[in-house]
Amino acid sequence: MSEVIRESIEKYGLNISALSESKPMFSKIGVVGAGKDGRTIINLTASAGMEVVFMEENQERADYVMNQLSNNLDTRIENWGLTQSEKKAIMNRIIPTMEYEDFMDCDMVIECTRYSETGRRSTPLRKSIFKKLEEVLENDAIIATNGSTVIISELAADLDHKDRCVSLYFPVSHSDARILEVVSGMYTSNEVCRKMEIFARMIGYRPHRISESNGNVSLRLMSAMLNEACEILLERVTSMQSIEETFTIIYGQRYGIFRMTDIVGIERMVTLMEAMFNDFGDKKYKPNPLLWKLYRSNQLGVRTGKGFYIYDENGNPIEENKSLF
Repeated sequence: MSEVIRESIEKYGLNISALSESKPMFSKIGVVGAGKDGRTIINLTASAGMEVVFMEENQERADYVMNQLSNNLDTRIENWGLTQSEKKAIMNRIIPTMEYEDFMDCDMVIECTRYSETGRRSTPLRKSIFKKLEEVLENDAIIATNGSTVIISELAADLDHKDRCVSLYFPVSHSDARILEVVSGMYTSNEVCRKMEIFARMIGYRPHRISESNGNVSLRLMSAMLNEACEILLERVTSMQSIEETFTIIYGQRYGIFRMTDIVGIERMVTLMEAMFNDFGDKKYKPNPLLWKLYRSNQLGVRTGKGFYIYDENGNPIEENKSLF
């Protein structure tokens, strides 16, 4: 059996006191659920030198996640962004589990349960996860959720230590989108928000502190732009390509608005926009008929291979989806 590499994390952590014997802050992180979002967080934190324990429902699923994480690191190696020895060190910081007790000495655990086919996540399930985490974690350990529509105050409401709960959202996953939205609820303490800002910088992200609101900032802006882009398309003012180029060339965006929506997921955007419409009562958030057309036909973007674009098996766009018109 090959020797396990354990890289020191002292240079990554933050000592509470120079004289304290306490371990560095965020030396060990937990993740509940390792879908796409969960794997992104596992990869970011392990690459930053943190030990990461992630929970999945069974061993088969845990093996799948480890394989996906390994493949992701192989891609970085192929692009000269990582060495084989660095990959080995990162993988050895990642530990799968099926037991909540293995989160006992974590500094923070992030709930990342997967979205259903309809783009929703179960609030009762997430509240149950928060309760189970509170039973095993130290009182000063942070309990977080990863999400854009969840109201963190609702998830924290039944806990004894509500002030340690916070919501995190990583906007669209590409290498340049390095902003972490740190969402505080009615109970979240300033100390927890301060720690989250430190955590963001430790993984190379810029923290944005936000008060809880459906859609946060990034997706509220995106929703309004998406609805207007869909309306322009429906009115045949110009072509889909021209709208995309307006975003990428004039406004300097990495992706056009339709491509971005396919990456996020049509089902997630429709669900989010309906939630915002119900919360705010403003029709600018009501999903455009084009979005409903895609949603109801299960053409949900990159994940299903068809959305505003048609994609190959590697998730690369091949052509516009002509069935829209």
